[in-house]
Amino acid sequence: MRSMPWIAAAGAAIVALVVSAVLFMRVPPANAAVGLHVSGTNIVEANGRTFTMRGVNHPHVWYTNQTSSFAAVKALGANTVRVVLGSGKRWGPSTDVANVISLCKQNQLICVLEVHDTTGYGEDGAAATLDEAVNYWISQKSALVGQENYVVINIGNEPIGNTNAAQWTGATTAAIQKMRSNGFEHLLMIDAPNWGQDWQYVMRDNAQTILNADSRRNTVLSIHMYAVFNTAAAITDYLNRFRDNGWPLVIGEFGWRFGAGEVDHETLLSEAVSRGLGYLGWSWSGNTDPILDMAANFDPAQLTTWGQRIFNGANGIKATAKEAGIYGGATPTVTTTITSTPTPTVTPAGSCRVAYTMNTWNTGFTANLTITNTGSSAVNGWRLTFTLPAGQAITNGWGASYSPAGGQVTATNAAWNGGLAPGAATTVGFQATHTGDTAEPASFALNGAACQVV
Repeated sequence: MRSMPWIAAAGAAIVALVVSAVLFMRVPPANAAVGLHVSGTNIVEANGRTFTMRGVNHPHVWYTNQTSSFAAVKALGANTVRVVLGSGKRWGPSTDVANVISLCKQNQLICVLEVHDTTGYGEDGAAATLDEAVNYWISQKSALVGQENYVVINIGNEPIGNTNAAQWTGATTAAIQKMRSNGFEHLLMIDAPNWGQDWQYVMRDNAQTILNADSRRNTVLSIHMYAVFNTAAAITDYLNRFRDNGWPLVIGEFGWRFGAGEVDHETLLSEAVSRGLGYLGWSWSGNTDPILDMAANFDPAQLTTWGQRIFNGANGIKATAKEAGIYGGATPTVTTTITSTPTPTVTPAGSCRVAYTMNTWNTGFTANLTITNTGSSAVNGWRLTFTLPAGQAITNGWGASYSPAGGQVTATNAAWNGGLAPGAATTVGFQATHTGDTAEPASFALNGAACQVV
């Protein structure tokens, strides 16, 4: 039957109203991200503040006893550490994830955790699949859930080699979806194929597919820049493609040079800084080819040429890193004066406990101090006093301001850790030099009251 004109007009009006309502309705995402998450091309914290990674890779799975490395890289200015773990297929298994996260948090570092066993899958017969890496993360879930403000999960390191790199897209999609179906809400980091260097452009050309596979819309892509990126043109062209398409990217690994003409690291650093891209250099120490070591023998007092450049160069970590807001949001420095602060709550004698731990080397050391309120009343603002033995001098610190650098030192709380409820604790620390005496302070006092030393 032919429609009457007024009926058709009425129908068109109803359709227009419905379309208009849909267009103007604000529809929130079905699953809002928690903790660290992606917003546009940026990584942001839970409060929406942009966080730009500035840090290094630490080969923890091969050097599990080098736990002082966390404090050392923090003292040199890093805000992030990418920690090498093993699933048990080739290395590990790393069953100390909770302790690794604790070390990151104690040293105010964002923790990027990666499974290294997947390196070069398809070309390296010993490598693990991405699915096997996901199974490892599931086995460690109890240590990871609740740490979304502090931890990024890098599902698998360089997960496909140069053989059949096209398989990367399907394997990565499945890995992301399996992580989400198992309840992980963390920011996920995804490495490129071709041993991380994407010279066949599989990640570049399938980036949107990978980002769309994440129901949480909380994935950042990671490129590893080595010999493929030995010219400024190669670096800028690759980075431009991601910028122009609005895809989130970090430079998850890069080196200096282990052969003539390899890795234009100066362009890489300057481009990362100008674009606001995070970068994580390879690596702190322990390489079989030591030219890629930043510190000889894990000693922060023995920075190599590469270490000096990445930490102290014009676009290096010290000049450009900003601490995560969850920890207070500033690069820790030693202050020579104490600024005006509210009068601290008096702490009754015997109402505090201090655990002082040191990691020493030939000319220096790092110290962590865990301060616990063992009293029945809250502490609102604190000053911890202690005397360093002769020859010891603080060079930088975190979690508190320290004045003076030696002798009788007063550590004053930061803005974020001044309140200690009964039973609560906070961990602060510093790096210092010594002239041979590595003894610990004999006593500590919190707001003038002596503390138990453990």
